[in-house]
Amino acid sequence: MVIDFHTHVYPEKIAAATIRSLEQSALAVRAYTGGTKADLRESMKKAGIDKSVILPVATRKGQFDSINRYAAQINETCDDLVSFGGIHPDDEDIPGKLRFLRDSGFRGIKIHPDYTGTFIDDERYINILTECARLGLLVVTHAGVDPAFEVIHCTPQRGRAVLDQVTAATGVSKPFLIFAHLGGMYVHEDVEKYLLGSNCYIDISCSFSSLQSFCDTDDEDVVRVIHKHGADKILFATDSPWNDQRAYVEHFKALKGISDTEKEMILFRNAEKLLSGQD
Repeated sequence: MVIDFHTHVYPEKIAAATIRSLEQSALAVRAYTGGTKADLRESMKKAGIDKSVILPVATRKGQFDSINRYAAQINETCDDLVSFGGIHPDDEDIPGKLRFLRDSGFRGIKIHPDYTGTFIDDERYINILTECARLGLLVVTHAGVDPAFEVIHCTPQRGRAVLDQVTAATGVSKPFLIFAHLGGMYVHEDVEKYLLGSNCYIDISCSFSSLQSFCDTDDEDVVRVIHKHGADKILFATDSPWNDQRAYVEHFKALKGISDTEKEMILFRNAEKLLSGQD
């Protein structure tokens, strides 16, 4: 079994335009699918992926209703797709909106500090993360460099400080925060310094330089992070449509230096626990 914990889709009416716009904003990045739900499912079939977690991004205030209405439709109609919710740090009534997502069955939310122009240790994000921890909602955050932006709004140092602050404020010991892109794209020395061994999850999307041109880590880096952080806190992820799911699955399964048991944990067992609320 394989669960991809980091994918994106867009409504059919805007998918093509959205893909074009995102490719133009980050010239080194190209999409491997057309960005629709049907495209993702076709990609999953080719890759042998059983379930994908979709992570919507609210890029401006006021998108909450439209983004989460589409996400809820996915959750209501698809067995092989699970969508998280989306929220913007400038949205009104953050606690109420997060309770709504929890009560509507969402397992978590996605945040992208670069697209909102807001540092992860800004009070608005701290309030979101604190409320999510209390409600039992997972949070996936983009971490490190984004090819479309010059400023890094979620560095490992800032992320760790926020994680410690929220944990102390809530008393929640169960890890709920997931740092994407091996903990932080292009800032991996700081990932090792601040995040590895801490109470968080790390996904491995955009982590193999042999598969994509816009990352700086290779097999050795991924294996080292798994050993230092613990395979029980690593999630398989591709960032589809920005990576080829089939190539990613094949590459990870052939990875040397980690056991079959560790691969099984990363490919699906950790994700199963998170999605079921067991962890």
